[in-house]
Amino acid sequence: MRYRVLGGTGIEVSVHCLGTMMFGQIGNPDHDDCVRIIHAALDQGINFVDTADMYSAGESETIVGKALKDRRDDVVLATKVHFQMGEGPNRGGNSRRWIVQEVEASLKRLQTDWIDLYQIHRPDYTTDVEETLSTLTDLVHQGKIRAFGCSTFPADEIVNAYHVAERRGLMRFRTEQPPYSMLAREIERDVLPACRRYGMGVLVWGPLASGFLTGRYRKDQQADLSTGRPSITPHRFDPSLPENAAKLDAVEKLIDVATSVGCTLPELAMAFTVTHPAVTSAIIGPRTMEHLDSILKSATLTLDDATLDRIDEIVPPGTTMYDVGGLRDASVLTKHALRRPVDDR
Repeated sequence: MRYRVLGGTGIEVSVHCLGTMMFGQIGNPDHDDCVRIIHAALDQGINFVDTADMYSAGESETIVGKALKDRRDDVVLATKVHFQMGEGPNRGGNSRRWIVQEVEASLKRLQTDWIDLYQIHRPDYTTDVEETLSTLTDLVHQGKIRAFGCSTFPADEIVNAYHVAERRGLMRFRTEQPPYSMLAREIERDVLPACRRYGMGVLVWGPLASGFLTGRYRKDQQADLSTGRPSITPHRFDPSLPENAAKLDAVEKLIDVATSVGCTLPELAMAFTVTHPAVTSAIIGPRTMEHLDSILKSATLTLDDATLDRIDEIVPPGTTMYDVGGLRDASVLTKHALRRPVDDR
């Protein structure tokens, strides 16, 4: 396993980060099996584990807490806050009120006294980023978190947060967690350059493109839209849609590249994401032990310029072949109150 320093934090993390979104009700509900998978990942050199409060409504954090109970000191633990947790107002977002409340809930579920990396899961355009940064800075001073970052923030929000922190004398986001894969390369245009400029660590999610880069979905093969990710977002997998047909065409060409390199398509996909000099680590999200084993084979794979050139010919740099979800907030277009005159009556 290779290790890299996470931004300017001085913390060394494995190039593969174990993502736990699929642990719990949404993916693998067997807690004991999930704990075994986490332990297997740690035994193979992974020291970076990422979760979030909203994954299976806190169940993922609970599982991670069980798994790390006796191994906490050896693991760089990351979690996230932002999405709605439960019914009622003020149970989500990036406000001081919610962050202070929810970090305590995460610490309890994770059975730990501190979180190494606490991330804001998405931007919140109803909360001043200064409020968020001030709260996170206080949590660092209190020893409850070691560093903090953002996730799926557009480049302009990253830049704005940096300058707000600088002007107000606050600690700043040290990491960003954006979507990135051979089929979704939009962040190469602005997010990754911004992260390099400000010395931010980058842990990317979705390197297997929601399963398209596993080789499970192939051209001219009937796709089962009733289970797994296709059952949640069938429009992303329906081969009759032109954008999905284009993805399947690209997959066939990328399989040829993988074959010429002597690796599988998932191994090629994982190696590609960590090749970019701005990327620190790529998040893998196994649901079973078999998924973990198949992905970890790429931990030492490196790609030469000729291979990267072939990938660029199939999916040009900066190109995204599908909506990765959330990279660019569309609320200003979809919510009337954000684009219509205020009624002062």
